[in-house]
Amino acid sequence: MSKERVLSREDLARSVLEKVGGSANVSSLTSCFTRLRFALRNQSKIQRSDLEQLPGVISVVSAGGQLQVVIGNDVLQVRESIEALLPQASNGDETIAAEPNGNLFDRFINLISAIFQPILWVLAGVGLLKAFILLASTLGWIDTASTTSVILSAGADSLFYFLPMFLALTAAKRFGANQFVSLALAGALLYPSIVALVTAGTPVTFVGLPVVMATYTSSVLPIVVIVWVQSHAERLLKRVLPGVVVNFLSPALILLVLFPLSLLTIGPVTALLSQSVTDAIGWIYTFSPVAAGFVLGGLAQFLVAFGLHWAVIAVIINEFGTSGQSYTILPFYAGVTAQTGAVIAVFLRTRNARLKQVAGPAALSGLLAGITEPAVYGVNLPLRRPFLIGLGSAAVGGAVVAASGVVSHAFAVPSLLSMPVALGTGNFAVFVIGVVGALVLSFVLTFLFGVKERDADVPGAPAPAPQRAASGTTGTTAVLAPVAGSTVPLAGVGDHVFASGSMGKGVALLPTDGQIFAPVDGVVMACLPHAYGIRTDDDVEVLIHIGVDTIKLGGECFHPAVAAGDRVAVGDPLGTVDLVAVTEAGYDPTTVVVVTNSGMLSRVEPTAQAEVAPGDVLLVVAR
Repeated sequence: MSKERVLSREDLARSVLEKVGGSANVSSLTSCFTRLRFALRNQSKIQRSDLEQLPGVISVVSAGGQLQVVIGNDVLQVRESIEALLPQASNGDETIAAEPNGNLFDRFINLISAIFQPILWVLAGVGLLKAFILLASTLGWIDTASTTSVILSAGADSLFYFLPMFLALTAAKRFGANQFVSLALAGALLYPSIVALVTAGTPVTFVGLPVVMATYTSSVLPIVVIVWVQSHAERLLKRVLPGVVVNFLSPALILLVLFPLSLLTIGPVTALLSQSVTDAIGWIYTFSPVAAGFVLGGLAQFLVAFGLHWAVIAVIINEFGTSGQSYTILPFYAGVTAQTGAVIAVFLRTRNARLKQVAGPAALSGLLAGITEPAVYGVNLPLRRPFLIGLGSAAVGGAVVAASGVVSHAFAVPSLLSMPVALGTGNFAVFVIGVVGALVLSFVLTFLFGVKERDADVPGAPAPAPQRAASGTTGTTAVLAPVAGSTVPLAGVGDHVFASGSMGKGVALLPTDGQIFAPVDGVVMACLPHAYGIRTDDDVEVLIHIGVDTIKLGGECFHPAVAAGDRVAVGDPLGTVDLVAVTEAGYDPTTVVVVTNSGMLSRVEPTAQAEVAPGDVLLVVAR
């Protein structure tokens, strides 16, 4: 499928939903600034290679137990179109919690993103408003003592003041709790009389038990834990209470028992833990701000690229909630501008029409909105050097930013427009030097060293990555046999899609062994139990498909040894297959090896061997 064709948002939504296995395969769907985040019931139903080729899809990433489909600036509209195609929950007031998937780390990242992602856009909006208020106050445009300042500040500060209520909604959705009961619990934490008890300084007791009062305005962790406990309590009460009274008696009992219990135990413990995290970050910055900024700046866009930044976002929001400011978010500014500087250099350096088409809008998105995914996924990461140069430049810029001593006074998406959030503390000029310096350093290094000559000088050609010579012939790549067996022409495969050549040129093998090995050096772009897609460093895309219609086995008989995103070398084990079990189940074990982007290459030619062993040359590809 060509990416040159333009799909409407509705058509793109339908196509994406089809390629992830249909509506029945979707456990939950969320989105962030540029990507759809799917929790899927059956990963084997993903048609990853087809999904990556959809017009409007920038990239596909598996991380944090989720399938992340990078769309770009239209992500919210595409998500809404997909949601319209999904079956609605039948219980009306509550949302069924997504099923936990993956290992403990993946489930943690999934949990964090599900709770914080829905409010990030409004967080970004009020953060930008806060930045302009700070700028206007600094320049003397607004008197901080005026009622105008009070009114504007109320709009900018209300979200963080009432943050527990927002998190109560998202946590209730994630844990499957009644959202209105969760709101009542959060509202009780923020009730004026409760807030007054914190500042009164007098002892507080509940039925004779001492209560350690804490401040819950702007807090993060307490309400999340409280709602988690609420969700379990509701499920218990639904089992033990008669149906005729459960709808009103369950909320009454939860508020009667859980709220005082929260003030006695959950609240003080989680508030202390939250403050400890903030204090630890402050200590690190006090001990070595330059080192902290260097590490955070260098890692920022790496974490974003692989969808692992949610844990850091949670820490940042917790900083604002406990202290009203953040150190951690500032090196992310250098990360954003460094990747933006790299993509600007690619835009100016390359004569590749496709790269220019992606790089231009991506540069504006990074500079003005702080959204780097189009630059990272569409340009820098595929070319590798610009991405790595961006990471290094961001580390240097992050160190300078941290050395400036500034702090951020509002959560805002890091961009040039939101830089005023750092006004009022430290040396703002040094902060600007760190942020802009990262952009300039990345731009210069990428312009000089980050774009290969062939990328710059071949007008309109697809953006190639470094060449890899095979068998001593420059410009060719050898695709080796991934499994032992006898060769079969593609036309003889019992699958019309492969036999017709529509998936690309190649050859089939009737395997005699169940050990599958990497036929090329490269990155695993897709990993299903019965199929592996590998992209080489010179952009040859090789698909190894084991068996005909074996997707219907649902992963049985197959044991992958790699995952999407892994880098493999020729001869590395990809996985194993029980050929006997596949045959006994009534499936043809014929293994297809095709170059899926054959149309972009000058030659894909099978060798004449009738029998091959792993490591024998199977195909010769010329660019």
